[in-house]
Amino acid sequence: MLALTAGVAAAVLGAHTLVAADKYTVAVPDGLALSEFRGYETWATVGASQTEHDLKVMVANPTMIAAYQAGIPLNGQPFPEGSTIAKIQWKPVKSTEAPFDVRISSTLNEVLFITKDSKRFASSGGWGYARFTYDSATDTYKPEGRGTDCGFACHTIVKAKDYIFTAYGKR
Repeated sequence: MLALTAGVAAAVLGAHTLVAADKYTVAVPDGLALSEFRGYETWATVGASQTEHDLKVMVANPTMIAAYQAGIPLNGQPFPEGSTIAKIQWKPVKSTEAPFDVRISSTLNEVLFITKDSKRFASSGGWGYARFTYDSATDTYKPEGRGTDCGFACHTIVKAKDYIFTAYGKR
């Protein structure tokens, strides 16, 4: 019986590992792959926002964090090549433990990325865009849109800030 239980546990853990590894095999058709953003889960926080439907945390790679700390884009300078920002979105739920009314993250909804490579993405202001929705029932990511410029139209509103909406919050 113990061998059977250990075998079942190994199979379950093995299946979970395969599913988790699968996230990095997904790519937007004619666009960016999730594997290009490996490690985003540990990047530093830039800021947070909330809409009626989503709780959002924006994180950035070390290149972009250093640029923010140097005053970019508010100083009029563009972000350096290799800057990458991710927006992780969850469905908010009311905390059942907090003694006050607060919404916390629950189910992961989407992960969106923007990465700076002026040669590769010359037609979209030097930035490539990718969006992946998360399906909690299957623990999988689904690419949304097509190509690396899906998202560029919205970001033209903030062209003066090198196409980035999120400000680096005071620390």
